Order: sequence, then C-alpha cells, then structure tokens
Amino acid sequence: MKSRDSRTIKRRLRSSYITSVISISLVLFMLGLIAILLLNTHKISVVVKENIGFSVILKESVKEADRLQLQKNLDALRFIKSTEYISKEQAAKEFQQELGEDFVSFLGSNPLLSTIDVRLYADYANRDSIVKVKKEIQKYEQVKEVYYQESLVNKINENVRKISLVILIICGALFIIAISLINNTIRLSVYSKRFIINTMQLVGATKSFIRKPFLYKSVLQGIYCSGIAITMLLFFINWLEKQLEGIVKLNELSTIFILCSMLLFIGICINLISTWFSVNKYLRLSTEELYY
Repeated sequence: MKSRDSRTIKRRLRSSYITSVISISLVLFMLGLIAILLLNTHKISVVVKENIGFSVILKESVKEADRLQLQKNLDALRFIKSTEYISKEQAAKEFQQELGEDFVSFLGSNPLLSTIDVRLYADYANRDSIVKVKKEIQKYEQVKEVYYQESLVNKINENVRKISLVILIICGALFIIAISLINNTIRLSVYSKRFIINTMQLVGATKSFIRKPFLYKSVLQGIYCSGIAITMLLFFINWLEKQLEGIVKLNELSTIFILCSMLLFIGICINLISTWFSVNKYLRLSTEELYY
C-alpha cells in the first residue's frame, strides 16, 4: 500500500514538474516573440521609410547619354539609395493597365514624360530632408520637375512613430505579464512540495540545506525551459523569414545570439529568484499554517 502511495506521489510530482516546464517554456517563447518585435522594430521602420520616394520628371528633349549621366550623378549622392529609370513608353503602359483603356490611341500621342524614380535612405525620408533633396536635384538642367506626395510622406513618418510607441508599450506590458506567469507557475510548483520542506525542517535540516536542491533544480529547469523556447523560436523565425521573402532580415547571427542569450538569462534568473522567495516563504511557516 505504501509502495503504491509512493508511486502515486512520484507520478504527481513528475506531472507537476512537466507541466511547470511546459508552462514556463511557452511563456519564454512569448517573451522571445516580444524580443523579436523589439529588435526588429527599427528594421521595419527603415524598410517602410526607404520605400518613400519621388519622381524626377525629365525634359522631353533630354538625350539618352544625358539621362544616363544624370542617373549616374543621382546614384552618387549620399542620400539616395537607388534610382530606376521609367521611359515614357513604360509609363504609358503602366498607366494604361491602371485605367483599363488605351488612352494613347484616344489622344493620338503619349503625353507622359520619362522619369527617374528615386528612393532615399531612411535617415533622409522626412519632410525637411526631402525639401532639401528636391532643391538639390532641381539644379540639374535635364530635370523638368521633382514630384512627391508631401501628405503621404508626413503621414508615413507620423504613423511609424505612433506604431513604434504602441509596440513599446505593448511589449512592456507583455513582459510584466510573462514574468508574473512564470513566478506564479514556480510558486505553485513549490507549494506542492511544502510538506516535504516542513518534514525536512522537523528532522533538523538547516534552511540552506533545504533550499539548495530547490535552487539547483530551478537552474536546471531554467536551462531546459530556455532550450525548448529557443528551439521553438528558431523554427518560428525560419518560417517567418520565408513568409516575408527577404523584406526584413530576421535571422542575422547577432540578433539570434542576443535573443538566445537573453532567453537563457531570463529563464535561469526568474526561476532562481522565484524559487528562492517561494521556498523561503514555506520555511517561515509552521506546520498548522501549511493547511491554510
């Protein structure tokens, strides 16, 4: 009968330990997702800003050699990331696809002009910088006009700032929630062993002696949970990278190293600190108080 009870207790403790490991691993995985978001917020904002561009409309009389020289000069400017030449024929074809009608045949000629689409580096993708860039480009004699949507530029920059702030607030809130969940999970795990702690006290074990195996197991548990969370996160990053198709690079070695180190550190530290306080709580309780 005692043997059966002993096996039941061991099975329950094992089940409790496995449940604790799974719960903490999932919470650490969630923390990893938050970290990915934080580490890549700047990258995402850079991608968005570097898609802000404007059109350099060329004069109709510009020769091919002059156009090539202009594009070469633009590519050499420090604030320009890339340029793309759009001929008047290509522009007419794209406009025709949007309208769904052959406006060239209707008008009898192509009224559109050749353009060079310019993309700026993220640091220059704001209203003040674009105004300066516009003045710089308009100095070239091949240029007829420089066109960009000022309201769109302002709106994109404003939204990027708002979204970055919202992401920061959400990540902070989720981080606090995640720590609370891990702490509660460990407290429940220690709570299930409160009678073992009390029994060890009754036979004369010192507090440090009782505390030591709990802390040792908490470190191991932190390593196991972090390992599981990191594995899940690496699979998720690999999947997300394929979905984004190179828009944002998520699996850079430096980012992965920071992420893995952070999860391992948090996993061990939170387990260790929560276990320390939980064990100390039950070390201070009398036998009668354990039942409340």
